[in-house]
Amino acid sequence: MKSTPLTEKHLALGAKMAEFAGYNMPISYTGITEEHHAVRNNVGVFDVSHMGEFIVRGKEATAFLQSATSNDVSKLQPGEVQYSCLPNKKGGIVDDLLVYRLDDVAEMTEAGVQTYMLVVNASNETKDWRWLKRIARGFDVKMQNISAKTGLIAVQGPKAAEALQKLTSIDLAGMKYYTFQRGRFAGCNNVIVSATGYTGAGGFEIYARNRDIAKIWDKVFANGAKWDIKPVGLGARDTLRLEKGFCLYGHDIDDKTSPIEAGLGWITKLKKEADFPSKERFEKQRAEGVKRKLVAFVMQDRRVPRQDYVIESRRGATIGVVTSGTHSPTLDQPIGMGYVKTKYAELGSKIMIVAGSKKLEATIVKLPFV
Repeated sequence: MKSTPLTEKHLALGAKMAEFAGYNMPISYTGITEEHHAVRNNVGVFDVSHMGEFIVRGKEATAFLQSATSNDVSKLQPGEVQYSCLPNKKGGIVDDLLVYRLDDVAEMTEAGVQTYMLVVNASNETKDWRWLKRIARGFDVKMQNISAKTGLIAVQGPKAAEALQKLTSIDLAGMKYYTFQRGRFAGCNNVIVSATGYTGAGGFEIYARNRDIAKIWDKVFANGAKWDIKPVGLGARDTLRLEKGFCLYGHDIDDKTSPIEAGLGWITKLKKEADFPSKERFEKQRAEGVKRKLVAFVMQDRRVPRQDYVIESRRGATIGVVTSGTHSPTLDQPIGMGYVKTKYAELGSKIMIVAGSKKLEATIVKLPFV
């Protein structure tokens, strides 16, 4: 099992640790609910150094990524970030990812050379790398996997900008959502500060060299003490993302789910000129509709829905399956997402979640939950 550059910090804080994507990761420190509320209402810090980072550079880097990703990379300006996915050839998703347009904020850029950073899920790092290398054949690009030498923390919550501002000259409060800047942070050079995150609570993600990330972690907590900053584990990361309806790979999306089915049509740009895997399939789905859709639901019962629970209609017909479920700390109510046959996907529809010998009523609602 791998460790991140911050593992010793988590152990010293008494974190509950567990394996996640091959890494020894903190699940919680003081409790998922407490950590969840800290992020929603104040500010919390996650170690997400397990994520994968690839550099793509070359005169055809944009063309290559246009042929590999579903979103329109040509719309990205230097300093901007884009959410996208890597479709496979069977109408599914290899992974979802973030695309950073580095270019003139990179240390060195040759004339006519485009530079990007791709941030991928830890569990898919090897698979994504191999997939992208295959697509890159024939393009004038070079790829570099910098995952093993890159540390990453996410400082999330409405007080994040205030808690971090003294550590950098970057105007954090003035940064637009899904933009980034490279600069000096917490005394360390060449740090990327990105106005992104996976909580829906606002905040920043901070990319630095492994040898710098522990120093940054310490300074973030020292400077954030005034704002009662808290360390937060992956348990609360999951409850926070689900309250906002963000998909989790391996649950709500995978190699057999279409982005159109998953409600990710907004990152599937079918009008861009470049072909990408399964583009024709997605065009057909957009035109004819899909047979199933990812929906959100709230439980009437206090029992939490779990992945793979069967979903039935009120008349007892099997109509789908749960992909994610949790107890929402904000709503104090169990919530979930799952795929159901399209005719049962209308807002306000009543569905039944099969939990062992019990059938629990739920109502389909609009995302986000909060």
